[in-house]
Amino acid sequence: MPPNEPLSTPPAQARTPPGVVPPRVSRLEMAVGAAALLLFSYWAFNTAMKAAVHSRKTAVVPDLKGKSLSAALDSFSPLGLGLSKEGTEFDASVPIGSILRQYPAPGTVVREGRTIRVVVSEGGRTALTPSLIGLQLRNAEMLLRQNDLLLGEASSAYSLRQEKGTVLAQDPKPESSVEQKSLVNVVVSAGPPPEGVRLMPDFARKSVDEVRRWLSDTGIKATITNDSSSLFPYGIVLSQTPEPDSVLSPATSVSFVVSGKLSASDLKSSEVRTFHYEVPQNGSEALQVRIVAVDRYGEHELFNGTRPGGSQLSLPIETVGDAKIKIYLNGTLIEERSP
Repeated sequence: MPPNEPLSTPPAQARTPPGVVPPRVSRLEMAVGAAALLLFSYWAFNTAMKAAVHSRKTAVVPDLKGKSLSAALDSFSPLGLGLSKEGTEFDASVPIGSILRQYPAPGTVVREGRTIRVVVSEGGRTALTPSLIGLQLRNAEMLLRQNDLLLGEASSAYSLRQEKGTVLAQDPKPESSVEQKSLVNVVVSAGPPPEGVRLMPDFARKSVDEVRRWLSDTGIKATITNDSSSLFPYGIVLSQTPEPDSVLSPATSVSFVVSGKLSASDLKSSEVRTFHYEVPQNGSEALQVRIVAVDRYGEHELFNGTRPGGSQLSLPIETVGDAKIKIYLNGTLIEERSP
């Protein structure tokens, strides 16, 4: 190496000239970059979701109206669809618990995993039939309207029990649960029968001696059976065939079941009692009062008539055990008591 040649040194790094500020990334550039990154992420996510959705199978929504929820679930299982109960509505045309409406509509093409919303029927609105027995037909019709019911067919029949123009029987029976606006058919008393027409009297809770006198006077033959298990005193009519006010013909089969003979202690515990009732005040208007005794042998009417408010009723009864007394005012059951 020549003696006067300088030693080689590594190249000096480039330095920013004095007084010159190095360049920086601006906030705007950072915001633009972040936005671009978000847009790219959204595009990638959306593309992936579309690919996933379009890879699912499609299904046609079936018609679910009138089907139960369990039946709808069974039909949805192979289609890969879900079911959601959105609410309930009253509709008399669709049975209770059945599907009334659905969203989407039947025939719509949807992807697997779609949830179908449904509205379930609660059936028609219901009402309890009031007791119309003993009411005049006009009053019976007004009472039905107050309970959102309608008077149906009104036929007539002769009666020994009810005066002309009052209701003898009704269908459906009192306290039956029916749909609102249902028809209630009635049988109205045409009064006592003309000569030559014989009706079956009401012997319920009467003595068998009265039955025997009636059979002797009319010449009718009947079968009388004793029920030795009855808690009534001996000789009380428990049931009869046919029903009271039925038309009797020579071919009609007549029979009675009467209480059998009891021990002295049973007779003492089954003595006749008196049921007391005070009719509630109702201004100046009288009330239609019907009092019925119910026991193991069915219903026995103790009283049926019109009485002003404050009237006192004292009725002899012969019920024991789990018997109860039903009290109707203007055809509506308002109270149940023990004898």
